[in-house]
Amino acid sequence: MNYSNLISDKMLGVKASAIREIFKVAGQPDVISFAGGLPAPESFPVAAIKEICNKILDTEPVVALQYGISEGYAPLKKLVLERMQKKENIGSEHDDIIIVSGSQQGADLTAKVLLNEGDGVICEEPSFIGCLNTFRTYNATLYGVPMNEDGMDLNVLEDTLKKHPNVKLIYTIPTFQNPSGITSSLAVRQGILRLAQQYGVMILEDNPYGELRFSGEPVPTLKSLDTTGQVIYLGSFSKVFSPGLRLAYLILDKGIMEKFVVGKQATDVHTNVFSQMIAARYLEDYDIDSSIAKSRELYRHRCHLMLSCMDQYFPKSVTYTRPEGGIFIWATMPDGVDSGKLMLEAVERKVAFVPGNAFMTDVDAPSHCFRLNYSTMSDEKIEKGIEILGTLLSERL
Repeated sequence: MNYSNLISDKMLGVKASAIREIFKVAGQPDVISFAGGLPAPESFPVAAIKEICNKILDTEPVVALQYGISEGYAPLKKLVLERMQKKENIGSEHDDIIIVSGSQQGADLTAKVLLNEGDGVICEEPSFIGCLNTFRTYNATLYGVPMNEDGMDLNVLEDTLKKHPNVKLIYTIPTFQNPSGITSSLAVRQGILRLAQQYGVMILEDNPYGELRFSGEPVPTLKSLDTTGQVIYLGSFSKVFSPGLRLAYLILDKGIMEKFVVGKQATDVHTNVFSQMIAARYLEDYDIDSSIAKSRELYRHRCHLMLSCMDQYFPKSVTYTRPEGGIFIWATMPDGVDSGKLMLEAVERKVAFVPGNAFMTDVDAPSHCFRLNYSTMSDEKIEKGIEILGTLLSERL
């Protein structure tokens, strides 16, 4: 059957994630993959989760296996809010929280509630491909704002807001940004908030990596600086606990929470109750901060090792970020070099990375940048893979 005339307009322009496609190649056992965005498997608290599952099924099987409420499992909501208030000064008396099925659903709900067809979304350039595709499925118009070393270019941001009154949302990953690894300065965060207030737009602050800081000083979240209810904060358990449980949360003003709840009911009724109970028990009975600290040390080591190898093997014409946390490094080659073509050659040599165009508002335009991930590969593979990649770069540049 020919389905071309049946596909909805909102899906016609959305392409499969380049990262997911690369995974098909990168998943081969002989390929050294710097393409993923996965947390280190060593960070998963497997023994604790096994214990928790047994306890839940022994003591509260009906609650775990029955339908739940759309807003989320009440004990988990309380624990997360308390933790965010303590660690990030997030959650005023005007805020509420909803537990969602991963950060991707948090972004999807935000788009569903706020965006009409043709509404504008300002994104960092580059930005996370998953959320860019989410906004595309709602037929939003994407406006990219370039990233400086300290975050989004505020002059371009203001010009974009002036020129495009259809903008309704600013999407930002201000801490250890995906894909660049850049952390926005306090001045940039204050500037984004000031402009959002001035032009009456909402902000979606995506912060899955914030607790993975292994150097430098913490910077206040946008949500903690917000006094007008314009920041929607998206947090996640994927990088600090387990991505497979598909748990994230939105903290936002009570005035719009009802629409998010209704939107979630129309999508999946509620987030997996069993997963929520596992996370709640872990927060109550185990030391998640100690577990996260171990992840930070692991990522510190792997990041510094990868940067050291890049310093040794990469041509001087290739520059790259030096993140203070998170799991990504962003490399920039001279203008005119197509990272998409380079990626194909790298895969032939059994090394994978993600070309930069995947993270741009215009995915069809060639990019001279690429993203590297250091969280999952062993020391040996990091050293070998970067040497191979450095040799390829030297040959082509």
